Amino acid sequence: MNLKMFLYLFAISLSLPSFGQDVPQDYFKSPLDIPLLLSGTFGELRSNHFHAGMDIKTKGTTGLSVHASAEGYVGRIKIQHGGYGKALYIYHPNGYQSVYAHLDNFSPEIEKLVKEQQYQKESYEIELFPEESDLKVSQGETIAYSGNSGSSGGPHLHFEIRDYQSKPMNPFLFGFEEIEDSQKPNVFALHSYAIGEDSHVNGSSGRKQLKLIQKNNGDFMTETIKVHGDIGFGIEVTDRLDLSYNKNGVYSIKTKLNGRPIFENTFDKFSFYETRYINRLIDFEFYKTEKRKIHKLFVEPNNPLSVYTDAYNRGVVNVFKDSLNQQFEIEVSDYKGNTQSITIPIESDYREGIEPNTQKETEYLAKSDAASVFEEGKIDIYIPKNALYEDTYLDIKIEGLTVDLHTYTTPLHKSVTIGFDVSQYSPEDQTKLYIAQVNPWGGQYYVSTYKKKDRLTTRTNQFGSYALFEDSTPPSIKPKNFKDKQWVSNFRYLELEITDEETGIDSYRATVNGKFILMEYDYKTNTLIYDFNDDKISNTKNELKVVVTDKVGNTSIFEAEFSRKN
Repeated sequence: MNLKMFLYLFAISLSLPSFGQDVPQDYFKSPLDIPLLLSGTFGELRSNHFHAGMDIKTKGTTGLSVHASAEGYVGRIKIQHGGYGKALYIYHPNGYQSVYAHLDNFSPEIEKLVKEQQYQKESYEIELFPEESDLKVSQGETIAYSGNSGSSGGPHLHFEIRDYQSKPMNPFLFGFEEIEDSQKPNVFALHSYAIGEDSHVNGSSGRKQLKLIQKNNGDFMTETIKVHGDIGFGIEVTDRLDLSYNKNGVYSIKTKLNGRPIFENTFDKFSFYETRYINRLIDFEFYKTEKRKIHKLFVEPNNPLSVYTDAYNRGVVNVFKDSLNQQFEIEVSDYKGNTQSITIPIESDYREGIEPNTQKETEYLAKSDAASVFEEGKIDIYIPKNALYEDTYLDIKIEGLTVDLHTYTTPLHKSVTIGFDVSQYSPEDQTKLYIAQVNPWGGQYYVSTYKKKDRLTTRTNQFGSYALFEDSTPPSIKPKNFKDKQWVSNFRYLELEITDEETGIDSYRATVNGKFILMEYDYKTNTLIYDFNDDKISNTKNELKVVVTDKVGNTSIFEAEFSRKN
């Protein structure tokens, strides 16, 4: 963020009240001309993060006009190969921001500015912070066209509203009443958790799935569960909007014990810095093994998520030996107020001799509130403070230049560093070495590898197996829609396919007649694309040169000649 932008937002923060539920209604309008049908909602449980906006369907196509949702100015433009792809950020007079992501291209004025900067910097990936007076926009003005850029899984528009601190907020707070939803959330499964060492549910420690019984009104209940100790619950639940088949996230989950509220999780707003704590909200082990997300209805230690608006006793139920019968209730709601409830009768049932669900002790104990260092042979491991959510006995096996670092079913909040001593390799051979994560089901993939003297390191936020590999094969470059010495006068685009089977593409550069041309890289299709509308080629006969480098420095060069009437 540049200084002027910081001062602008700081001034706004002094003049505005804190953003809560009192937000402007009907200030923001739909960014598309078509009816709003959503494939994703705010707060959905995604991999390692909460969804920060709403995904609007674009009828499976790209190129729809995207309009400024409210007046303001374009204060940030970011283009990257992954992530949000091509994205615009509009700053509004009342301090809010709106974000438009996965775009195909921009309006002519914005596109011209972006292309000028890309050619000046000779880079496709770019981030710009225009001045307030540069790109003012009116509500409803076309600012871009919808696309599928970045890490998008299909054509759609990702739309966000953020407060003056850049915290994403639920767009439904601002209106958008035209989005129809008359359907109750769908509860797929209910689970209990025996939390304490001597706790148990129906004679079992750990996690246990409970049978749901549907009542005549569509709500659910369970048979009476027999419990002792500290217990919690978790549910698998999604929501569906009218006219859309997508499984979306829910807005609010509340629980009561004997009529007293003890837990509430509401998705109105969150901060990006806290979003990785989603791995503490869900049952991470279950997600990794079953590919399903259990939303825990209790707050474990080291979980500071702001989406919890009420959590008496952290949502945990205490059942003692002589406790009276109790009733636990769960209420799940979407933003439109459609509600699904579950009732769980609880009966005290103390039993002896039940095996507690405890960690297997090893020689590698990593504390959550302190850094840990482990070293064996030619491999060393550094785990920073607060990388783990709780103290954990790690299962570490080192053999040669391979390390099995605990299990992929345990979450990491911060990245750990793994180092490899490669002094036994010649300097030339060292340049081709890289670190890869080896999948449990076979195969490996490159992880960012850094070299300093005779040591290779990687930083990773996933436990698993890591090993050293060598890559001496350069990338492949193939023309897709033309041949050498071809006339391409009627072509709008020049396309090449670039691939690297081992470490992946690191960089590319293209020139025509020795001068840089801007090529867009779509990693999802392995395609490099040049748009002749850039008007950078005026010769009839032209020499194209494309240089592609992988992540250990192997380089390939492609050269071809093409002719074009101008």
